[in-house]
Amino acid sequence: MVDVSIVVPLYNEEDNVVLLHQAISDALVDFAPSYEVVLVDDGSRDATFARAADLVALDPHVRIVKFRGNYGQTAAMAAGIQDARGDIIVTMDGDLQNDPLDIPQMVAIIYQGYDIVVGWRKKRQDGGVRVFVSQVANRIMARLMGVAVRDSGCSLKAFRGILVKQLPMYGEMHRFIPALSRLAGAKLAQIEVRHHPRRFGVSKYGFSRIYKVMLDIVSIRILLSYVRRPMAWSRFLLVGTFMLGVTALLISVTGDGLALPTLAIAVLWLSLSLFLLGWTVVGQMLASLSNKVSGYAELGARLSVGLSKQGD
Repeated sequence: MVDVSIVVPLYNEEDNVVLLHQAISDALVDFAPSYEVVLVDDGSRDATFARAADLVALDPHVRIVKFRGNYGQTAAMAAGIQDARGDIIVTMDGDLQNDPLDIPQMVAIIYQGYDIVVGWRKKRQDGGVRVFVSQVANRIMARLMGVAVRDSGCSLKAFRGILVKQLPMYGEMHRFIPALSRLAGAKLAQIEVRHHPRRFGVSKYGFSRIYKVMLDIVSIRILLSYVRRPMAWSRFLLVGTFMLGVTALLISVTGDGLALPTLAIAVLWLSLSLFLLGWTVVGQMLASLSNKVSGYAELGARLSVGLSKQGD
């Protein structure tokens, strides 16, 4: 076990990986907690893995997770997080745009009692269009999810390991960890971090991810709403299917040639409404017991004592 794990997804970053390792080593030269660097090769097609493997032989702090194919940033980050051994887990990009000099401050804030520290690239060194789209997306996420995160797309974040290891991650879900963490009562801090222009290579994550992000926003919003109020979340579906069933039933009674088909449709809609009613009642019962059986509630209880010893 180590105190801090630094997880870095890599995809075709052969020109950056050695420089990144040097930057991390320089930033943590006087770092008191023990640390490790977990490099996750997301199926790179260049010499990224070979150069990362050379670092393992040179530095005992470095470990590697290798994917056989390219599965995306969230999958690589999730694999690194699960493999990490630290009580605190820091995530960052491998393109040298995030600055490892911000890591000690983020770790110190976790030791002060916070569960998540999110970086804010106030002076972001990217194209104007990309920055504008990111700002719009952050505002949409803040409004829909009720978590005012200034820069959800910033990969430089620090977490208590006990928290982040138990959160689901798929699609572009790494962006929504703060929103998911609300279910566990996590305490969140945001700090301004450095951001540098990309020196080598090209960005692997363009505007094609926007539709995936929007779908994940809808999924997370439904999750947050349903866990808290199952009855309120499903009442529109329940009322809608019931009304369609009643309408079809009336048509079957008053109609002539369409009586049998509409009666069958009415039975289907009414059966679906009964199913939704039962599902909703069960969901409400589970929600009422969430402080006893919910994994998020159990996680929230553990968060209160997770790092107390190190923080003293």
